[in-house]
Amino acid sequence: MATALARLLPELRACTHCEPALPLGARPIFQLDRRAPILIAGQAPGRVTHAKGRPFDDVSGDRLRAWLGVTPEQFYDPACFAILPMGLCFPGTGASGDLPPRPECATRWRRRVLDALPNVKLTLAIGQHALAGHLGSNAPVDALVSGWQDGLARGLLPLPHPSPRNQRWLKQRPWFEAEVLPALREAVADAFKAATAAPPLRPRPASHPH
Repeated sequence: MATALARLLPELRACTHCEPALPLGARPIFQLDRRAPILIAGQAPGRVTHAKGRPFDDVSGDRLRAWLGVTPEQFYDPACFAILPMGLCFPGTGASGDLPPRPECATRWRRRVLDALPNVKLTLAIGQHALAGHLGSNAPVDALVSGWQDGLARGLLPLPHPSPRNQRWLKQRPWFEAEVLPALREAVADAFKAATAAPPLRPRPASHPH
C-alpha cells in the first residue's frame, strides 16, 4: 500500500501551479523520504539550484553542511535529511537578491507534505521566510535566532540563511558560532539517535568556510 508521501511525490514533481509567475519556469526541487528524522525547511531554490536540480548544491550548502557537521553523502541521503523549501521553485531575482517564495506553494503543499513525514524529530528553519512560516512570527531574524533555546525545546531550531550575503551578520554575532552551532550539531546527533529507521550519523569534524 502506497504511503501518503509516495502518493504526493508525483504531484509535487509535476506541479506547475505558479509557472506563469516564474521567470525560468516550474522546476520543483526538494528531497523527501518518510524515514528522515531531520527536516531542513529552507526558503526557495536559487538560480544555481534551479540549474542543477539539487537543493543546497552551492556555497550556501557548503556552509550549511559545515554548520551541521555532516558530509555531502550524509546530507543528500533522503533517509537522513528531508529538504522542503517554503517555495519549491526559483521565484526570480529582485533588486536586493532572490524574490520571496511564491506564497501559493506553501498554501497548496506544505501541510500535506509535513503530515506525510511522520519520523521528523528536528526541524531546521532556515532564513526569514522559513522562520516566519514555522514560528508564525515576522520578528527580525536576529530576534528569532537568538531565541533558539525555546525553539529547540519544541524540536525546531531557527537558523539564519547560510548565504555569503549573511557573512557580515554572522561576524557581528559571535554568539551564533559559539552557542548555536554546538547545540545544532548535538541536536542533529540526538535526532538520529532517536530515529529508528534512519542510518547512523557519523558527524565529521566541524569546519567553518568563509
